[in-house]
Amino acid sequence: MTEPLVSGAVADATAIGPRIPALRKGIAILQVLSSSASPVGAAAISRRIDAPRSTTYQLLQVLVDEGLVVHIPEAQGYALAVGVFELGSAYLRHHALENIGRPVLKALATSLGHTAHMGVLHGHETLYLLKEQPVRPTTLVTAVGVRLPAQLTASGRTMLAQLSDAQIAAIFATKDRFVDRTGTGPSTLRELKGVLRDDRERGWSIEHGSTTENVTCIAAAAVDNAGLPVLSVGISFFSDRVPSEDYVRLAAELTDAAAKLSRRFGGRRGASA
Repeated sequence: MTEPLVSGAVADATAIGPRIPALRKGIAILQVLSSSASPVGAAAISRRIDAPRSTTYQLLQVLVDEGLVVHIPEAQGYALAVGVFELGSAYLRHHALENIGRPVLKALATSLGHTAHMGVLHGHETLYLLKEQPVRPTTLVTAVGVRLPAQLTASGRTMLAQLSDAQIAAIFATKDRFVDRTGTGPSTLRELKGVLRDDRERGWSIEHGSTTENVTCIAAAAVDNAGLPVLSVGISFFSDRVPSEDYVRLAAELTDAAAKLSRRFGGRRGASA
């Protein structure tokens, strides 16, 4: 029997070959969307990547299914979804994020006298990456590696507030995403959007006892050059030990810290917006 001319790894490479152009076009779509501050229509994308419109629609649907792109009907276009942010966050977590963030957290813990923490969005959750304690530490739930429902935490909300309503709806697409811990905090998409509107206007987020009773958290977000949230910096303290008149002062230091971090990431906005 005559053996095939192509076998093993060579055969695999040959099979993959025809799919590589589609991969390149998919990457090109992400690059087009990353360079635009507003949603881009399929026709414009098709022209930019030099592909038939039918092919462009197919590629866009794959990217939507994978959570990398979101379709925004109101704008008749497409934009980057939170999945792209999660990939970028993974890169930062494994490389520069700790070195960049730890000095900022140490300064906050020292100047404010409260536990300072840094988090990133991980789907519908807040993942806490770093934590710095003041001279007199307080044991709180924001330990490194802990994940908490993003809609309940100030750290999560301040990052969610940087996203569009369509992206928020994609993250909280099902009711089971609205986890309850203490009976407080938004429990529906409508309630969450209302809270996030207030956070955008204020420029920072605050929550009272939504994750742990008698604990208040204040946080602000750092953004990248596309205006997407990279991380949040926040503080936590027992609610009955800090008067509400101090909240604005504490938030001002957090937004300043977030602004410095935003500049490190090429952010176009100084802090939460």
